[in-house]
Amino acid sequence: MSVIAFAKNWNGKFKNSTYELVSYTKKIADQLNTKLIVVSIGEVNNEDLKSLGKYGAERLISVNDPQMNILTSRVYSQVISEIAEKEGANIIVLSDNNSGKAIAPRISVKMKAGMVAAVQELPVSLDPFIVKKRVFSGKAFAHVQIDSPVKVLTIAKNCFGVLENQVDCLIEEFEPEVSKDLYKIQVLEEEEQKNKVILSDADIVVSAGRGMRSPDNWGVVEELAEVLGAGTACSRPVSDEGWRGHEEHVGQTGKVIAPNLYFAAGISGAIQHVAGISRSKCIVAINIDPEAPIFGVADYGIIGDVMEVLPKLTEAIRNSKS
Repeated sequence: MSVIAFAKNWNGKFKNSTYELVSYTKKIADQLNTKLIVVSIGEVNNEDLKSLGKYGAERLISVNDPQMNILTSRVYSQVISEIAEKEGANIIVLSDNNSGKAIAPRISVKMKAGMVAAVQELPVSLDPFIVKKRVFSGKAFAHVQIDSPVKVLTIAKNCFGVLENQVDCLIEEFEPEVSKDLYKIQVLEEEEQKNKVILSDADIVVSAGRGMRSPDNWGVVEELAEVLGAGTACSRPVSDEGWRGHEEHVGQTGKVIAPNLYFAAGISGAIQHVAGISRSKCIVAINIDPEAPIFGVADYGIIGDVMEVLPKLTEAIRNSKS
């Protein structure tokens, strides 16, 4: 019996979400008095692989195949399932990001495993196996029991944190048996986005709504984001009006994010928007209307005109840095 964590890499490098995943899965392995096995797919150098030992990765199985640098959910699910069956793993854990959402259901079907997505914390109970997750757009919690012998989990971002637990990391190479028929995706061209923080990875997000009054006023939002090294986001009405791209829309029908710090500038706080940002560690609301619903979920609130507050906030942060 063992516990497996899938360590996703981005161009051969791991991010904080991977370190959080390993930290979380190591804790489950300790609770079950079993070993943690981390699986890495694609080209990653040994130094970066060994860095996972800092967070409890005792044993790492590396599928160092350049053909698998491109994430293909059919291939990745086949590889992880093959390793899980070989190792007799009964719990498989992935991050609740785009890759985890694509791979986990396939693994669940292949291994006839019960699956729970976006788990919020360590299991409430190990026997029976019960986990906690948000439901109803984050307005409530549910305790879900998994009765199948094999269990698949994805963990929500920032639900557990990164915990250092230094161990010696033993790296093993593995060559899976993957049919060429599974390679259906071909990348014909790549275009790298530069000088912009990816929203799903951002620890700090500066978001704004129709309270900005015009797309021409967005400069103050971008200036604050630049000073903080933050990502930028917006409410749905803003993206629907074409003020900002739909890739920045956060909310129930947009992206669901969980940064450490979230600024909501000129956003009223409709329940659909709150559903997408409720897992933020700290929410700062700025709104001219003292009755705005956003203040009901905010940790800190500033009542004032965003066009006056944001420049002053940016200046204050610049001065503190200097």
